[in-house]
Amino acid sequence: MPGKALPRYDAGSAGAVLGLRQNLAQFMLLVAVNALVGGTLGQERTVLPLLASQAFHLDLYTGALTYILAFGLSKAAMNYFAGTLSDRYGRKPVLVAGWLAAVPVPLMLIFGPSWGWIVAANVLLGISQGLTWSTAVIMKMDLVGPRQRGLAMGFNEAAGYLGVAVTALATGYLATAYGLRPAPFLLGAAYIALGLGLTVLAVRETHHHARTEASQHAGAHGSAHAGLTTGQVFTLTSFKDRSLSAASQAGLVNNLNDGLAWGLFPVLFAGAGLSLGEIGILAAAYPAAWGAAQLVTGAASDRWGRKWFIAAGMLVQAVALGITASAHSFEPWLAAAVVLGLGTAMVYPTLLAAVGDVAHPAWRARSVGVYRLWRDGGFAVGALLSGVLADLYGIPAAIAAVAVLTAASGVMVAVRMRGNDHAAG
Repeated sequence: MPGKALPRYDAGSAGAVLGLRQNLAQFMLLVAVNALVGGTLGQERTVLPLLASQAFHLDLYTGALTYILAFGLSKAAMNYFAGTLSDRYGRKPVLVAGWLAAVPVPLMLIFGPSWGWIVAANVLLGISQGLTWSTAVIMKMDLVGPRQRGLAMGFNEAAGYLGVAVTALATGYLATAYGLRPAPFLLGAAYIALGLGLTVLAVRETHHHARTEASQHAGAHGSAHAGLTTGQVFTLTSFKDRSLSAASQAGLVNNLNDGLAWGLFPVLFAGAGLSLGEIGILAAAYPAAWGAAQLVTGAASDRWGRKWFIAAGMLVQAVALGITASAHSFEPWLAAAVVLGLGTAMVYPTLLAAVGDVAHPAWRARSVGVYRLWRDGGFAVGALLSGVLADLYGIPAAIAAVAVLTAASGVMVAVRMRGNDHAAG
């Protein structure tokens, strides 16, 4: 598809005003919508790893983690298509489509008679998350313009991962009181109904804001001009541009270790004799710290730049993973979960903002989609790598290996990413 403009869809509002204050009502509505998107994902964080072992009796970690592999592959693909489709048809239709894809998921998780149903539900969940979360990111970038991009991404990711955290905690208690099925997944069904209703009735199209910014945009450097094809956007974001490619690999490794945390941490904690309530607290502490701290880190990267926040955040995550691998009780695991969340908060909104800094508004949605393709492909890589390593050497060894990879990724960002792209806007 040609990349010369924002091609087919035109909301007809070429004079749209950019800025957080000027678009506060729609911005905060999209923050609430993304909290529901995160909650839809959070319904699985505590319960599904335990469902694999206790209800479906999956002994091999590699087999049990197939749901994360399915989720990661489908979400990564939909991230890419979300950017392309939202450039072509507008943002709101893609957001609505994402919510519709989620509608069957809680029913499949509740009534699925075999593990194949759980895997299929996670294919749909990945499609939904790719379309909804990517589009929420793009719409907030559209609304605020270049000066507050880090702040916008901090709010977006904070809302999403606080939604994950609150739901992970709530489902842990629901599972303790009422069992692994159906109660925890009824909460997810309520989120989906509310998110779909808000999107259809209250969310407004933001495509015209991107057109306004495109008319005022000065590129970060020569290769980031407006007239790029979708193939050129893919290669630039993935390989050719130093900052975009550094962000893509860091995003992949970040979600590789998040996939590890999602799939293996609850099993590790259960094996140490922790209760479902304690496991729910640990499953919630990591995304809670991650979510809350992003309110600070995203805005701070607007002021001080992206590169060193990202590099340092990857190293902090590596330290937290090392602590998790070596600990054996609730208290050090809780401390490690908080540190892991803080390190991820330094990285997550800052990577998105870094991509937005370099990408031209005419193809920014597609570049964000390519970055998120690589980033959420990390779920699939993490499920495979950590599952194989855990089966061969045990869960602590798998966590330690991923800690080394995470540290190496931070070093790569320090070496490869340009240090001043944030100033380009």
